[in-house]
Amino acid sequence: MKKLILFALFSALSISLFAQDEAPEEENTAPDYTQNVQTIDNIVRTLYDVISGDQGEERNWDLFKFLFYPNAKLIASGKNQMREAMVNYMNPGDYIKNSGKWMVEHGFHEREIHRTSNTFGNMSQVFSTYEAFKSKEDEEPFMRGINSIQLYNDGKRWWILNVYWAQETRRTPIPRTYLPKQKS
Repeated sequence: MKKLILFALFSALSISLFAQDEAPEEENTAPDYTQNVQTIDNIVRTLYDVISGDQGEERNWDLFKFLFYPNAKLIASGKNQMREAMVNYMNPGDYIKNSGKWMVEHGFHEREIHRTSNTFGNMSQVFSTYEAFKSKEDEEPFMRGINSIQLYNDGKRWWILNVYWAQETRRTPIPRTYLPKQKS
């Protein structure tokens, strides 16, 4: 009887182990973002797309972080309350923490309206003029400015090293050079 019980237990264990070996491996369900970083156009477009959304629309912060090289910086420039020039350095996580909730609560769309690029080897500097809206349907931007985006290609993909931006003000309008050409 003991032999029969041991045989049954061994058989059940063997079948269980065999079934585990035959079970299909779980598929990697992580999204594939590689197309978003293959070209300068794709990575810049993705940067604008991923931070943009209507009120109540969550952003894809995993994709946002995927764009940035380790130790990359986002640098906001402006003036403090004393009207002195200042910059605020953030990493992608800081940016999400500081801006993510506000973007969802209020809606925020940033749209590129002009770009100049300079590339040498595996580095590129993009001056990207933008307009910002609270909704896709808005016709007049509530803000304009320029993003200075430094990019690096490691031979496999483009990475954002830095995004340094300044908003247009009455005292510092965007130069015509960085605006779309006027139609004649």
